[in-house]
Amino acid sequence: MTAPSLSLQDAVLTYPDGDHTLTALDRVSLDVAPGELVAVVGPSGSGKSSLLAVAATLRRPDTGRVVVAGRDTGAMGAKERTALRRERIGIVFQQPNLLPSLTAEEQVLAVAHLRGASVRAARARAAELLESVGLDAAKRRRRPHQLSGGERQRVNIARALFGGPAVLLVDEPTSALDHERGERVVELLAEVTRRHRTATVLVTHDRGLLGRADRVLTMRDGRLG
Repeated sequence: MTAPSLSLQDAVLTYPDGDHTLTALDRVSLDVAPGELVAVVGPSGSGKSSLLAVAATLRRPDTGRVVVAGRDTGAMGAKERTALRRERIGIVFQQPNLLPSLTAEEQVLAVAHLRGASVRAARARAAELLESVGLDAAKRRRRPHQLSGGERQRVNIARALFGGPAVLLVDEPTSALDHERGERVVELLAEVTRRHRTATVLVTHDRGLLGRADRVLTMRDGRLG
């Protein structure tokens, strides 16, 4: 049996809430295998964002384990977690947050620069990824205001894939899109998951977009089931 690329084991995360403590994650366990797309749905405030933050090593759980690509993150310091995120975790945020002055290709190359990749190799990789998410050569030269919302989200996905992550975490990628464009983005995420063998967790509020997921889990009051 293939080992999971992402494993959360009995993760608990709490926040102070006035005189009380809010339990955002309540003994959450989740294994996601390479090439598997898991969708997580649930009402606002149920813990979905906290789940992504812990899986991304942006927040350390109070108790429990988080294992990414076979590495237990519990004993890692801040620098080690930052390096792990850069090398093994791709994050697709709800808003693409593209730099307005850069073309689609330059958005991906900016990530390459941060990773210290050679210019020639980075350009080839950027072109490959943008083509794989459905952006042709003409669109790769366009700036964000010249792209549709769905196309901007495709750039966002290509950027997240640049480092060849083992884990892909996706936060409400269709919230600003109509249903048809949202469907195309989720179809793309399913294809990307299979092709790149990522362990993908997709948080979404739109239950109409779940047909391409391998599993659908529901988050409620910090519990996943």
